[in-house]
Amino acid sequence: MPTGGGLKWRACVSAPGAPTPRAAVPPGTVVYAVGDIHGRADLLARLLDGIRADAARRTAPRRVLITLGDYVNRGPECRAVIDLLRAPGLDGFEVIHLSGNVEQAMLRYLDGEMAIAINWLEYGGIETAAAYGVACPQPRRHDEHSLEAMRWHDGYQDAYGATLPPQPEEIADLEALRHTLTAALPPAHLAFLRGLRTMWREGGYCFVHAGIVPGVPIEAQAERDCMWIRRRFLDSELDHGAVVVHGHSISPEPEVRHNRIGIDTGAYKSGVLTCLVLDGTERSFLQTV
Repeated sequence: MPTGGGLKWRACVSAPGAPTPRAAVPPGTVVYAVGDIHGRADLLARLLDGIRADAARRTAPRRVLITLGDYVNRGPECRAVIDLLRAPGLDGFEVIHLSGNVEQAMLRYLDGEMAIAINWLEYGGIETAAAYGVACPQPRRHDEHSLEAMRWHDGYQDAYGATLPPQPEEIADLEALRHTLTAALPPAHLAFLRGLRTMWREGGYCFVHAGIVPGVPIEAQAERDCMWIRRRFLDSELDHGAVVVHGHSISPEPEVRHNRIGIDTGAYKSGVLTCLVLDGTERSFLQTV
């Protein structure tokens, strides 16, 4: 496979001793699934160039691009990421954009849920606001009291959008910031965020931001779980009925298990944005370097 332009190809192999996923996309289809972007428009632009070049050399008539969410927060170019994803530069592709937990938290805040405000700001919302020309103060950090907002599931503690309710003296500033940020968002960007999907299926694969609840049928999964779950899903050895392709949980390298493939390689910090390429039963990774 050709490389260059700040990109590299790597084989999609299971961890030592782990079974290989057995799944395929529909005949005549090539799928490109992109992990968490988090405000790195520079990496996304490079990766999209590589995806277009790779698709041009393949014979599959149907080309599908799936982005797994977490487009904003943490990185410096959140606005530019959404501009790129909305741009008409992917002619010939079916494009599916999924929501991540940060987009969900952002919309909850913009819709007036003050309890999520500090959580969203603490985990990169400041960078998102700055990308739209809105300055905001450093938020109060989580402390031991916020642990009460954690949810317990089967012995695991997951921060399912754990909230840190604002103090009375903080509410006025957070309300003002909410109105300022809402006004600063282009209507097309807000429509993009509100139009994001939760899940997508292609053949033997299920694409979702964070994961699914083990033991629950895919069609019965709750939106909140799909965007926030972590350890219960990551540690599960159950057959989910499809190989789940997900982001949300950062690892230095893509994680390949018999029941899931994780492709969040921490692009905002590592500079490595990962795309899983699926063609028939073949799997490979295209990454920025």
